[in-house]
Amino acid sequence: MRIHLVPNGDNPLACSTAAALVAALPADGHTVSVAATDGAACDLDVQQGSAADADLVVALGGDGTVLRAAHQLAGADVPVLGVNLGRLGFLCGTGDADPLAAVREAAAGGGREERRATLSVAVTLGGRDSGTHEALNEVFIGRGAGARAVELDVAVNGEHLGRWVCDGLVVATPTGSTAYALSAGGPFVSPGMRAVIVVPVGPHSLCTRPFVLDETTKVTVTLPDPARADACVIVDGDMLPCRSALERVEVTLGARDVRLLRLDGAGFAASVRETFLSGR
Repeated sequence: MRIHLVPNGDNPLACSTAAALVAALPADGHTVSVAATDGAACDLDVQQGSAADADLVVALGGDGTVLRAAHQLAGADVPVLGVNLGRLGFLCGTGDADPLAAVREAAAGGGREERRATLSVAVTLGGRDSGTHEALNEVFIGRGAGARAVELDVAVNGEHLGRWVCDGLVVATPTGSTAYALSAGGPFVSPGMRAVIVVPVGPHSLCTRPFVLDETTKVTVTLPDPARADACVIVDGDMLPCRSALERVEVTLGARDVRLLRLDGAGFAASVRETFLSGR
């Protein structure tokens, strides 16, 4: 099996775990690869490769590393196993299992696969289409370098929904409902659903609430007031270049899902309880 590792290069434990996997997995008959930048960050003596060419992708870190692994797939239909070596690890699926044992179990076909919806995010900057981006968690449209709140006009399937002066707007997948959207007051949404969650962040309003919309939804965000249009777009934690004026963002469910593996047997309710409600 071709196994591609995505370690968090800023986490010494992730790098040492990657080195241990590089040393052990070839003896099981597996081919191991990493991206060139990851190999350099962790000083790994292993062949360079692409996540898209693998049979299994292993993310070594926390939830941010799982998101980065999903982006490295670049649309390829390859399962991702997250090994939690970070703080939260809500997207990771190995529990407290030994990383080598967990990877061996996944490579042998063990565990449960969860298909997670993605978002397709089309951005218009300075009158030009700046491309379409994919998000597993969310897209945030809001405050740029300036301190002023922005004014966002939001439409759903072409129908006006609201116009808010606010810090910004989160449009999330059910997977992302437990990330920024949750911090902004959004609901927990089961990751098995195909839905779009819209959460205004810091709106200057007493009656604004989050929205859970169906899978056919297209959310269109524009900035009608030039005086409150200093906004940028952040996709899964990565800010897109915002040197030109942001004009429009269109968000729909993506054409592909991300396949996450779970070996720990925990369902959504148990994961939420242990991660968010246990008081840890």
